[in-house]
Amino acid sequence: MASARATGRAGLRAAARFGARHAEASKAKTPYDDIPINSVWKEYKKTKAEPIRNFLMEKFLPLVRYNAERIYARLPDEVDIEDLMSAGIFGLKDAIAAFDLERKVKFETFCAPRIRGAILDELRSMDWVPRLVRHRTARFEGVRQQIEMETGQPATDAQVSERMGLQGEEFDKLKRDGSPVNIRSIHGRCFPSDSGRDVREIDVIRDDSQLNPVKEIQRRDLKELITKGLSRAERLIVLLYYYEGMTMREIGATLDLSESRVSQMHTSILLRLKAHMQHRSMELEPLEE
Repeated sequence: MASARATGRAGLRAAARFGARHAEASKAKTPYDDIPINSVWKEYKKTKAEPIRNFLMEKFLPLVRYNAERIYARLPDEVDIEDLMSAGIFGLKDAIAAFDLERKVKFETFCAPRIRGAILDELRSMDWVPRLVRHRTARFEGVRQQIEMETGQPATDAQVSERMGLQGEEFDKLKRDGSPVNIRSIHGRCFPSDSGRDVREIDVIRDDSQLNPVKEIQRRDLKELITKGLSRAERLIVLLYYYEGMTMREIGATLDLSESRVSQMHTSILLRLKAHMQHRSMELEPLEE
């Protein structure tokens, strides 16, 4: 699977190089420019000559860009339009090989679906969600939106279930499939800024591994306030119990005290701290007034 994907990517890069190379070459005049296009097609179908095929690809290359840009307009920013055009070139190449003059259809009309199909196939290969799940998602959302448009209120599960004719586990499964977890790129655009540079998701994403300096200062001040005036053993009991998460038995083993003695000292510390905080509260009341 990995090797097939790598081969496909290599093919896309080769197609991109073809498009760039022949876009430059198309500016130069070729022997086929002065020949009616129907005659060029007849000659190609007869000989399958590579120079004629390249001429046809150069001539109709703008159709690839046109279709790629139309599809790209509805896609997220992280999708590269060059990848879409590269896939579209494969569709154009297949269309040239399969085109039949006897059908009396313009090539522009014949090749457009093949170009779009090649681009959509490339997008599906990039999608981590199975195609069936995408189909169920569109079906579920379509029914929900239709109900909301008719009633003017958010659609309930019961309404959606009745409209779709599904009940019980079958509806629950469809609802789960219709609500897949989405993946977002951290380099995707979040919102525009006044500076002209778009703010990306990576610029505003929350990093829980970073410490909040204000909370750290408050935590340090609270530790100093709580442990102020306590003996060394009492300070250790407070720090080990509330900051290190140790049990009374573990603290007793650390300080060479019995568990009951540690519990007694802990109760005494809490009573003194309570009295100390009440005293400080009374001192601050006149300042607040």
